[in-house]
Amino acid sequence: MKTPLLLFAAFSALITNANAQTDLPTDSGTFFLHKFEQHIGKETYYVHKYKDAVHYNINFKFVDRGSPVPLTAELKVNPVADPLELTIKGNTSRFSTIDDQVTIRGSEASIRVNDSSYTQKVLPLSFPVAGYSPGTVQQVLIQYWNKHKQPVSIHTLPFGAVQIKKAGTDQLTFNGKPLALNRLTISGLVWGNELVWTDNEGKLICLITNDAEGDKLEMMRVPYEELLPQLISKAATYGMELFAKAAAPTGKIDEIIAITGGNLVDVNKGTSIPNAVVLIENGIIKQTGKVKIPAGAKLIDAKGKTILPGLWDMHSHFEQAEWGPAYLAAGVTTVRDCGNEFGYINAIKAAIDGGKGVGPNIIKAGIIDGKGPYALGIIQADTKEEAIKAVDRYKENGFQQIKIYSSVKPAIVKVICDEAHRLGLTVTGHIPQGMTLQQGVDSGMNMVNHVQYVYSIMKRDKDRSVIFDDSVSIAAIKFIKDHHVVIDPTIGVFELAFRNVKDDITKLEPNYYTLPLPLQALFKNMGEEPEKAAKLKPLYESMKKTVKVLHDAGVTIVAGTDMGFPGYSLDRELELYVEAGLTPAQAIKTATITPAMVMGLDKTTGSVEVGKQADLVIIDGDPLRNIREIRKVSVVIKEGRIYDPVKLHQMVGFKK
Repeated sequence: MKTPLLLFAAFSALITNANAQTDLPTDSGTFFLHKFEQHIGKETYYVHKYKDAVHYNINFKFVDRGSPVPLTAELKVNPVADPLELTIKGNTSRFSTIDDQVTIRGSEASIRVNDSSYTQKVLPLSFPVAGYSPGTVQQVLIQYWNKHKQPVSIHTLPFGAVQIKKAGTDQLTFNGKPLALNRLTISGLVWGNELVWTDNEGKLICLITNDAEGDKLEMMRVPYEELLPQLISKAATYGMELFAKAAAPTGKIDEIIAITGGNLVDVNKGTSIPNAVVLIENGIIKQTGKVKIPAGAKLIDAKGKTILPGLWDMHSHFEQAEWGPAYLAAGVTTVRDCGNEFGYINAIKAAIDGGKGVGPNIIKAGIIDGKGPYALGIIQADTKEEAIKAVDRYKENGFQQIKIYSSVKPAIVKVICDEAHRLGLTVTGHIPQGMTLQQGVDSGMNMVNHVQYVYSIMKRDKDRSVIFDDSVSIAAIKFIKDHHVVIDPTIGVFELAFRNVKDDITKLEPNYYTLPLPLQALFKNMGEEPEKAAKLKPLYESMKKTVKVLHDAGVTIVAGTDMGFPGYSLDRELELYVEAGLTPAQAIKTATITPAMVMGLDKTTGSVEVGKQADLVIIDGDPLRNIREIRKVSVVIKEGRIYDPVKLHQMVGFKK
């Protein structure tokens, strides 16, 4: 019920301001808001010029998978664009809110953040801003930056700083005529770099950013909507180029590499070979075990350490270029991207594969949704013809799997699966509304994302815990096993969503305070208030136990995160599997050879064996004894290229 009140308040503010002056707004603008390229809302701003101030009244709202995300704001600057006040209230995502006010009087700022109020000194070159939204505030911030001769950094209120850099000019064609847009990068408002395009008058044309859920979100000035697909692809390429240049000394490649003295883990057997040598030539594992080291080889001393195959995250959403270094730094050398913008993920993968970007191997799963109020993305199919066309397009563009999303009609699920199987693709995804897991599998789904869909077909008690010895639960597990369904549970995402926000977040993520500040802010309030968290605990514990029950029944489990703490969430996923009752060796297998087998790539990757691609991680500890030591990554090797995890993390703003 908050949405109508917020909109009414915003409307009232506009009326009040209009009545306070004789002129109509002298300027206004509208941005369309997009997620997965889908137009999901808009931001409109009105400019009122007074004798001593300029007021920007802003209405921002999108609807994400059925959930309204409304926000209103007012920014006041003086006639020469110095900031006076920012008031902002509403939602920044489906799960987060904001209620801030910053008022600047001379050298002092009065600040209110939710219920907390205080004053602080205003440093030179300071501007009030509240994250990625609204885009209008970023437009005025850029104008302020230009007015002050493009300083290296600007302090932001209530805290932090931003760095704006002029990155180049892009020549486009619009309405049949040449159009030159200035390209900027902005860092400090979200994790990593926002990419921004402005015209020569300083008006914001396109902003590609990440919302408060970590999902990529695009703001596009309305007249230029047709340019969005081009700019999305350019954002992927430019973002990757930033790290390719920085990683040149980090990602060194040597013709011959010899890793010596480490405990080499055989993930097939769950055992290790002490004091082993791994010899790599031209990115391929040539010998393992007791090996004579050739002259001139690059030596890596792994004495007292553990050698593992590179880890896999089977539920990734590669939303921005920064994920590439973050994944590698955590030892993740392969990810399955479970749904993304078509042009964006193609450009990201092409950049990495072509040596113009830094990141893991990417396996692409193309998302298809149905039409409706909860739809996600622009690739939607409600008819047989639409479904076949979508699957064929993904196949032609190198996708290895199809992901079904929640609004696909039951009859269309079978069409998608039949066409995918005809083309040699497998099918994963959500179980769409109106279907059960059994119906999805009977329609042809090979895999299912998220343990919630297993939970939903099991017998539950009044407190929402699963009764595992009930015949319904037993039959559900048997069905999954008999039909060879692969499950990626994503337990960590439920732990984060259901956690008590009053609890210490470092219990989930011990590296929390090394995260970039925008990420810390993103995760700090993610979860539930104590009372609700307590009610959700039986549900969560049952989800976690389900992993053990599935594993013991012989169901194939693959580790996936659905994002969370970049890179580190895979470590947490494996820790939770061990908490559920798997051995560390069994947990590690779900993130190495098992996903390689599931994706039909076990002949070339997934384990440290002769003839396979040299994707390895060296751990400064023994994760077979203590799974938490898998976090102690000291060296990462991807396709024979050596990376330093500390330098990778520093590239994307992590502290060590």
